[in-house]
Amino acid sequence: SFLRLLEAQLQDQRREHEEEVEALKNEVDAMKEEMEKQQQAFLQTLQLSPEAQVEFGLQQEITRLTNENLDLKELLEKLEKNEKKLKKQLKIYMKKVQDFEASQTMVPAERRQHERNMQVAVQRKEKDFQGMLEYYKEDEPLLIRNLIT
Repeated sequence: SFLRLLEAQLQDQRREHEEEVEALKNEVDAMKEEMEKQQQAFLQTLQLSPEAQVEFGLQQEITRLTNENLDLKELLEKLEKNEKKLKKQLKIYMKKVQDFEASQTMVPAERRQHERNMQVAVQRKEKDFQGMLEYYKEDEPLLIRNLIT
């Protein structure tokens, strides 16, 4: 009934809310822990000589920059992989467009006859080879178009 549906929705919302609250509590705890660590490090550096404080600060900055550099390298690698994948896809699509345009320049009667011959060849080959297909290289654009349609 309608009342049960509303009750179920309310329980789902309550569960989601409790999960969100739990996640936020964990995040706050992690931040408190990190803050305490930083406070300890800060108190330790105050006890160091001015030269040692500078050296400690430099070491921390080097560590931060190194981590940032590693993150940027990882991002760059991902972007390069994605670029290669997109270039491959673009080549494939450009080839399909060229093949389609080439097939459109055929005379309509010649194209219909050619398509009929291809359909007969495809049917015959499926019977003979159960999925294997033999075709001439110049018929590839037409074959691809027939497969797509």
